Amino acid sequence: MEKMKTNRITDIFGENVFDDASMQEYLPKKIYEKLKKTMDAGEELDPSIADVVAEAMKNWAISKGATHYTHWFQPLTGITAEKHDSFVSEPRNGKVLLEFSGKELIKGEPDASSFPSGGLRATFEARGYTAWDCTSPAFIREGEAGATLCIPTGFCSFTGESLDAKTPLLKSMEAINEQSLRVLRLFGNTTAIRVTPSVGAEQEYFIVDRKKYNERKDLIFAGRTLFGANPPKGQEMDDHYFGNIRERIGGFMKDLNEDLWKYGIPAKTQHNEVAPAQHEFAAIYEPVNIAVDHNHLVMETLRKTAYRHGLKCLLHEKPFDGVNGSGKHDNWSLTTNEGENLLNPGKNPHENKQFLLVLACILKAVDVHAGLLRESAACVGNEHRLGASEAPPAIISVFLGAMLNDIVTQMMETGTATSSMKKEAMKISVPSIPDFMKDVEDRNRTSPFAFTGNKFEFRMVGSSDSIASPNIVLNTIVAEAFCEACDELEGAEDFNKAVDQYTAKLFKEHSRIIFNGNGYTKEWEEEAKKRGLPNYRSMVDAVDCLNSPDSVKMFKKFNVFTEKELSSRAEIKYETYAKQINIEAKTMIDMAGKQFIPAVVGYTSDLADTVNSVKAAGIQPVAQFDLLKKVNDKLTEAQDSFKKLYYDLENVPEKDAKGVAYYYHDKVCPDMENLRKPIDELEMMVDKRVWPVPSYGDMLFNI
Repeated sequence: MEKMKTNRITDIFGENVFDDASMQEYLPKKIYEKLKKTMDAGEELDPSIADVVAEAMKNWAISKGATHYTHWFQPLTGITAEKHDSFVSEPRNGKVLLEFSGKELIKGEPDASSFPSGGLRATFEARGYTAWDCTSPAFIREGEAGATLCIPTGFCSFTGESLDAKTPLLKSMEAINEQSLRVLRLFGNTTAIRVTPSVGAEQEYFIVDRKKYNERKDLIFAGRTLFGANPPKGQEMDDHYFGNIRERIGGFMKDLNEDLWKYGIPAKTQHNEVAPAQHEFAAIYEPVNIAVDHNHLVMETLRKTAYRHGLKCLLHEKPFDGVNGSGKHDNWSLTTNEGENLLNPGKNPHENKQFLLVLACILKAVDVHAGLLRESAACVGNEHRLGASEAPPAIISVFLGAMLNDIVTQMMETGTATSSMKKEAMKISVPSIPDFMKDVEDRNRTSPFAFTGNKFEFRMVGSSDSIASPNIVLNTIVAEAFCEACDELEGAEDFNKAVDQYTAKLFKEHSRIIFNGNGYTKEWEEEAKKRGLPNYRSMVDAVDCLNSPDSVKMFKKFNVFTEKELSSRAEIKYETYAKQINIEAKTMIDMAGKQFIPAVVGYTSDLADTVNSVKAAGIQPVAQFDLLKKVNDKLTEAQDSFKKLYYDLENVPEKDAKGVAYYYHDKVCPDMENLRKPIDELEMMVDKRVWPVPSYGDMLFNI
């Protein structure tokens, strides 16, 4: 008899993960204990256990049907990479054994020359290394290629520089751990041995029919529609948000959840988002390095599961113009190995000196490094989203809410806080609906960095982007603020007095970063300018923040990045921007030159024939001629814009990466907008039967 469906989740959760239960089953007790010390307490890995762990991991993987293994890593492409090797050993007496050594577990050697390095590696210098990250569990990926053992790793060059997102993330975790423990010791906590950033990532995405997707070159090559007129209905009726999930989408979500649960990913929330065909997924909080790995798996699984259902998952930040874009909210907090959340205000926040110091340090970190935090969420797709009335503005500010804002004000005015706002009962005044306690403050969806009860929600991150970069920055800037606070407070004669004074001082010095109002308004942009807050409207404007003296000094101090690594990442960002815009511009030229303009030329020819036929019948073709003229005028405008874009694309100046990126931003992007406008207007005039691609209405509503 089939098991009860209520047991389905617990039956399959983590079944494809070499998790704690699997390690205890397959590893000798002493080896297990040594490995756990490294994983839980951050102790250095004992290399002598590698062979035993590798053998156990291989046996577990083979029991799951695996034939190959791979070092799964995160190069600076924004996605993951892997090279598969089978467990097959050198044949002996005509037979093979299945082997996997400790050396193979610990180290791999992928070619490093073909991954972005920003000048760290020359093309002829090929050697790179992947190194096992034992803090993130190995897992089995199943697919048409069979089952593969995936081993999370870091990725570095032959000369030791990190070429990935994971290595600096792990370094930033060490930095925040060390400085957080110093903060805890100030307040008498001597038992906590580790503080880990915890992250819950909310993932927004669009789902469209795959057949329609395959008819759009812009979606295939650029991930977003480069042309497209708005349909008669968009999101203005607010009927899609949290609406009933369509059957086809529900089937997709069911399979998605089961696939994610097998990976040990705590898939929790799913719902329709604001725009038609847009949805959201959210996972429960995890240690940040595991959350980053899992979010990559989430994006990969979204695509694969959609494919099985004849659908296509779009992760671009703005796949459709004129409707809500997609982001990825990064919910960040700090948790000790004993379960204490450093961002939990407690019942009486005004008395919680540790929390108030932590809060003040975070405000300082965000204020001092606002540009760097903005840059951490900068990707090409986010250009079209940030600053629109659907996403946070490009200006970094912090929302605290009424209760914390009141406490901060008290401390700034008097040097201490004496009261906290209390929760009130929510009375619906309907007998069948019980009263309940409402939160002290409302939410603010316009804030890029908002306190939401016991965590900060960084809402700027793009839906297609890795959450590694923003968390590297968050961990490191807060570690710096904690370090400076401890340097000031350690050894204070009257600690309680000193911590109040220092906390109040930080609140006063960095209160400009606090904003609880509507971030969408023009008035806030003007107010932010008066406060001296930076406003990096474009990705290319923000990249320089990576190389600022303050950034270089901080990252070097906490051993997260070298100056050379930061320069390389800035170079990669500029190159990525230029390459992506180049692809988009060439796609527009291809579509306009081969699809839209020929289709409209054919339509004008038919219209001209109609005009002549009507004239021949002795009737004045007023409407037909008027339409012909309007279409022809827009066709001329489109052809002129086409020529301008083509010329500017063929004449990209020979400059450094930054100069080329700005050329694409300042010259090519306006050309693209100028070409899109008349073609989108033509879509509203031309017979749908001759229009060469599916419309927005076809894709957003016919799923």
